[in-house]
Amino acid sequence: MILKDIWLDVKAVQARDPAARSALEVLLLYQGVHALIWHRFAHWFYTHKLFFIARLLSQISRFLTLIEIHPGAQLGHGILIDHGCGVVIGETTVVGDNCTIYQGVTLGGVGLNKGKRHPTLGNNVTVGCGAKILGAFEVGDNCAIAANAVLLKPLEDNVTAAGIPAQPVKKDGKRIVSNRLVQSEAIEQMQERIVSLEKEVYELRKKLEQQQREPEQQEEQEQAADGPAATGPGSESGDLL
Repeated sequence: MILKDIWLDVKAVQARDPAARSALEVLLLYQGVHALIWHRFAHWFYTHKLFFIARLLSQISRFLTLIEIHPGAQLGHGILIDHGCGVVIGETTVVGDNCTIYQGVTLGGVGLNKGKRHPTLGNNVTVGCGAKILGAFEVGDNCAIAANAVLLKPLEDNVTAAGIPAQPVKKDGKRIVSNRLVQSEAIEQMQERIVSLEKEVYELRKKLEQQQREPEQQEEQEQAADGPAATGPGSESGDLL
């Protein structure tokens, strides 16, 4: 059974890693496969309650591959740990068949209570580099977790999640319009409307000020026109008389 699982892991790398050239190369040179081989044996000892030997094997694997998989974790068939450096998989984690895990991924737990505290991944799940899945919840089949996302809640099947905290962005390959996106669009429209209203108010103020100045300008013009008439020839003759 262990040998079959190892062979399926090798074939998974060949199928999903374009850089893989042969099964022999994958078996001898891929540290992700090496970590899985060590884990398959460590998990056997763990299930037979030989916990010290199981933990010893997992620590040797960690030292050699920089991939830490607790011997209690349950991993399915056809797992691909690509690049692998910095991957951490906790004790009560369950990983389904044909999953792909990139470097820097943490499948971790929250809290200090014993029992189930790590995530359960369905089949055909892809976890991008640096992503964190924290907590005892399920991630459905055919899901994808974007790079550097932090997933803290369950996902249905066929969902793509991204962000911190991670939110569904696609379902069955179609984009999900979130409430946050709708609210941001509404805020942008409101801001544009406010700018437009400010311009209208400014124009109205200019017109009002201009209308208020027109009577004053007319009075000044009338006074300027009446001034020369009052000081004309008649007024000079009157002064002489």
